[in-house]
Amino acid sequence: MPLTNAEAVKAIDRKARLQVPHQLIPKQRPEDRVHNWLEVYEGYDLETAKIEAYRCIQCPAAPCQVACPVSNDIPGAFLKLEDGDVHGAAAVFRATNPAPDMCGRLCPQESLCEGHCVVGKKAIPVAIGRLEAFIADYERDHGGRPLPDLAPPTGKRVAVVGSGPAGIAVAEILRINGHEVRVYEAWPAPGGVLRYGIPDFKMDKRHVDDQVEFLERLGVQFQYNTRIGYDITLDGLFADGYHAVFLGHGAGQGNKLGVPGEELDGIHMATDFLVRANLPTAELPEWMWDPLEVGKRVVVIGGGDTSMDCVRSAVRMSVDEVHCVYRRTEAEMQGREEERRHAKEEGVQFVFQAAPVRFVAAPGENRVKAVRFQKMELGEPDESGRRRPVPVIGSEFDIEADTIVIAIGYHVEKLIYQTTPRLEATDWGTVKTDDHGRTSIPGIFAAGDSVRSADLVVTALADAKRAAAAMDEYLRNGTG
Repeated sequence: MPLTNAEAVKAIDRKARLQVPHQLIPKQRPEDRVHNWLEVYEGYDLETAKIEAYRCIQCPAAPCQVACPVSNDIPGAFLKLEDGDVHGAAAVFRATNPAPDMCGRLCPQESLCEGHCVVGKKAIPVAIGRLEAFIADYERDHGGRPLPDLAPPTGKRVAVVGSGPAGIAVAEILRINGHEVRVYEAWPAPGGVLRYGIPDFKMDKRHVDDQVEFLERLGVQFQYNTRIGYDITLDGLFADGYHAVFLGHGAGQGNKLGVPGEELDGIHMATDFLVRANLPTAELPEWMWDPLEVGKRVVVIGGGDTSMDCVRSAVRMSVDEVHCVYRRTEAEMQGREEERRHAKEEGVQFVFQAAPVRFVAAPGENRVKAVRFQKMELGEPDESGRRRPVPVIGSEFDIEADTIVIAIGYHVEKLIYQTTPRLEATDWGTVKTDDHGRTSIPGIFAAGDSVRSADLVVTALADAKRAAAAMDEYLRNGTG
């Protein structure tokens, strides 16, 4: 008889596993990848993935699982993978994670699961993220994701606002639970930030398409080019017969700098730049159809993952120079170290401890030609715990640029509050909810970036799962 999971774990020789070297993940060389938009990582093959999964020592406390916002049973999945049962491993991941292919590519594993991997105390941590992505990809390429059984129809209708990570998670859960679900998306194509905020070199759009196709097979309906609060209000949704509404519209409004010259041509907010650089016009609203003319010199202002997406997109647009300017030091940057490393490998030049004070126009034109910066030094910590940048008097300098991209964070659009005054917001402008996603209006729930502000895909999924459970209870019993 085959061993049970518990017996297999008990029989493990952990010392032998710790002797197995980390299996390198194939990836494109910098000199090659700057000429294409393909994913940087090319992924494991089955035999290499099995070896890397064998490096997991199956520690009983599973700190990797504890550190995962959706509580993935990582050791359980890898035990199946090392035995060659990839479909079984996929089932383990999908029991807790609606989008393992996306999380495996986009999560900051170094600060979550891999950052807590016990193997990492003695060697390189197990490549949890890349193995998760491999498992999901293998399942797709070898038979596909099986459709679950649907609960009997409840007769209840749900409107999901936004088709980003939170929206697609709630749509899947509620549809499986027997509710009728329609997703409203403001953009012309599905995916929200997954399509319109993530460049292909980080995640191919096919993973978004696969998820949407799966939801459509479940019976989820999608309606595009529909902006809730503008084309139809939340009250209008209830008037149309919906019994509950989920808000997963995200935090899509870019923050502005508020410095002179910000209105000049050639200055773009991060999302405007990214979508026009990364997507075909068929997937863009008509007002974005004009070609994006970047010139030869691009300056990106900001220090998070979005700024890395922007500089690395600019590199692939055949420009001569790309600068990333950040007002603190690299140690204070909040994005992934891996993304900064990739950007440096691709030729991006970093300027630290400098902040813009003016955008300079070309003589007689309304187009930017340079950015005037002022050097900064770090003072006392601010409310976030990071040292506050302090201007250095008389330290101004210019960087010439044909295109400027502002990537200094996002906030939630105010329109939905203006058209639904009963919907309460926090002091930060996000949707106010309790721990289960309930808003100030009965029957309206929210999760993801619209509640947290711009955050991780996996935290959006975790919050959405809790909100979906509360919504299901509300739809069935009028509570929750």
